[in-house]
Amino acid sequence: MGAATGHQIARVILDGFSDYRTDFTALTLGAKQRFLQADWPSVQQAATDRINLYDVAVRRVMHNLTTTLGDAHRNSAHWRIAREAYVDLICYRTDPELAETFYNTIYRHSLTAEQASIDDYFPQSEFDGFRVQSPRGIYRTYRADKGLVDLVGSVLDDFTLELPWEYRRRDVRNIIRALQHEIPEQLDSSDFKVDVLKWLFYRNKAAYIIGRVVVDDGTAEGKLYPFVLPILNNERGGLFVDSLLCTQDDVSILFSFTRSYFMVDARNPSECIEFLHTLFPNKSRWEIYSSIGFYKHGKSVFYRNFLTHLDQHSDQFVIAPGIKGMVMSVFTLPSLNIVFKIIKDYFAPPKEVDKATVKDRYYLVKTHDRVGRMADTQEFSNLWLPKDRFCDELLEELLNVASSIVELHGDRVLIRHVYIERRMTPLNIYVDEAEPESMRAALDEYGNAIKQLAAANIFPGDMLLKNFGVTRHGRVVFYDYDEISYLTDCNFRKIPEPLYPEQELSAEPWYSVGPNDIFPEEFPVFLFPDPRIRRMFTEIHGDLFTADYWRGIQDEIRNGRMMDILPYRQNLRFGRKLVKKKEPELA
Repeated sequence: MGAATGHQIARVILDGFSDYRTDFTALTLGAKQRFLQADWPSVQQAATDRINLYDVAVRRVMHNLTTTLGDAHRNSAHWRIAREAYVDLICYRTDPELAETFYNTIYRHSLTAEQASIDDYFPQSEFDGFRVQSPRGIYRTYRADKGLVDLVGSVLDDFTLELPWEYRRRDVRNIIRALQHEIPEQLDSSDFKVDVLKWLFYRNKAAYIIGRVVVDDGTAEGKLYPFVLPILNNERGGLFVDSLLCTQDDVSILFSFTRSYFMVDARNPSECIEFLHTLFPNKSRWEIYSSIGFYKHGKSVFYRNFLTHLDQHSDQFVIAPGIKGMVMSVFTLPSLNIVFKIIKDYFAPPKEVDKATVKDRYYLVKTHDRVGRMADTQEFSNLWLPKDRFCDELLEELLNVASSIVELHGDRVLIRHVYIERRMTPLNIYVDEAEPESMRAALDEYGNAIKQLAAANIFPGDMLLKNFGVTRHGRVVFYDYDEISYLTDCNFRKIPEPLYPEQELSAEPWYSVGPNDIFPEEFPVFLFPDPRIRRMFTEIHGDLFTADYWRGIQDEIRNGRMMDILPYRQNLRFGRKLVKKKEPELA
């Protein structure tokens, strides 16, 4: 009976996973038509729907397990056999590592943290190091035997898109000139090639050709340079290539943890991940899995890497640097570039949100377009950590402010719920320590972050510098979500003129203030107590201090306009001259 039950559990889980992958692939494949039709609202909705598919699939499997087996799946005795049976079932799939992660999720939903045994699920993958190989390969290779014009033209022509190129000759010329500017000595080599993945990567209002330039330098791998072409829809029935990205930093930003997930038909995920990893070898594989929509498996890979890191390092968890928050208790491991964020049991005034609201807002960020300005998070439940890795000050704080979430069990600490996020330098600390030129650049980035969030219909709420961080690329990113709201839910107002002088001197407002009212005129003093920093920011982004600016963005959003927020620098964009005059051939 036990063996049969274990096999039934395995089969129900795999059936649910297969249905999930079918739905995931269908939504992903629809990206092409949404892009060609410039149906941007549907692009955003599909991104949210695809994220939600996982939880829907988990609920369906849990229901099917109960319907089929009653409460048998909540008995830990059946799971050893279930695991063995499941390995046999998934070993022929092209995505076995994703199937393991799905199994782990169902396992954790079926048993309590105390019941769990590492022998009954997949704390480490059975397929670690195994790469599924596509019979015909996942990329095409192009050589310059007939010149660069032929090579670049072939790359564009091999992607069958129903819309014509706005001006193909111009695009080919722009790509070649950019290559000659960025890597001229490599193009002079007698032996170089360009490898291009066979599928387009879709996100927001763009499709991306992803590839690499490989130069023979005598080593087995060769010297590699990214080769990424963003394709945009002119919304008048034509396509154009907007840029060429061929540095690791530019492409790493494209795949950043602050961006929405790509839609790409990666039927053999591990093979795709290995190709992408050659473009930015400093980026972790868990981040790359997440970037193409497999964020749950990205979480699994992160956790496995994290356990290995703990074994290889001896430093302790400490309170994260920066001003302590009212809602979250934040700690970090100095040797690892992440932070752990735990919701406190109680929030001090003036905070009026509750735990459920905070979780809802983190979910909003997960499913919303992050436009490169909000950090993605991984959400963990029942995370076990060794007690001796916590410094005394941190452990005392956690048990004091979050005793409903943090528990001691002998020599281990159980954290019932935690968000894990990339560690950044808090903007207030960065500004305090920066030289004037760097300070101005950071303040400019801060203003751009607020404006791009607004364009994505997000109002940060608490815009204090301490709630923003600076990445290693110098980008400013928002990471405190407990007060965010949709911009269109806000009522931006000008402060009314006082009727008489005594009103202006009063400690209390002389005008009514509704729950969603916001007065941008109050921002300067509130955000920048230092007059020097206030003046500097006002010179760059003083329009943020006017109600008219915010109302204008609201009008754009309500009129259905999805604004262009490109994930690469403005100075990398190509010109779009349309006059088709005779020009000399490029070779």
